[in-house]
Amino acid sequence: MKKLILIACFIFSATVLFAQAGLKKGDTAPAFTAVDNSGKTLNLKALLKTNKAVVLFFYRGQWCPYCNKHIQQLQDSLQLLTGKGAYVVGVTPETAENIDKTIVKTKASFSMVSDKGYAIMKAYDVNYVMDPTMVTKYKGYGVDLEANNGNTDHVLPVPATYVIGKDGKLVFVHFDKDYRKRASIQSILNVL
Repeated sequence: MKKLILIACFIFSATVLFAQAGLKKGDTAPAFTAVDNSGKTLNLKALLKTNKAVVLFFYRGQWCPYCNKHIQQLQDSLQLLTGKGAYVVGVTPETAENIDKTIVKTKASFSMVSDKGYAIMKAYDVNYVMDPTMVTKYKGYGVDLEANNGNTDHVLPVPATYVIGKDGKLVFVHFDKDYRKRASIQSILNVL
């Protein structure tokens, strides 16, 4: 726990500049096809044919306490979200093995996607490359992005949440470069 507090304090004090602005409410959601943690192929267009909306959120990894808290909140409210016709999908750069760790920590039962190559993150304009100095500091706190993501390019997403309506348009956007701030469940429910 002390280690997580140190990590959170360090991350809290660090300033990272992002070029991304994210997508805006009313934009057409970029189409994607991906395989989730249970081996199910997810296609955005197909999901929107069978669901009223898709809640698509991006998280950094199982090592991030803010991500885990948000995922737990989504899981705790999953019945409310699905009751309003939403399908929930989490997208991360972490490996499938580390997604499994996230699931153990958060009890998440919704789809989680390892975005190898960052196609979804890039399409939704949430990807950024960590500064090498920050990568070294993260390692000092026990966060090894190379091991977590299975590569050496140190890409993370801005933690963002998009609600995609049946028509394929974004009806809700939470994009905040302050990784501590996440979309509230109530704000998501309000648009469903």
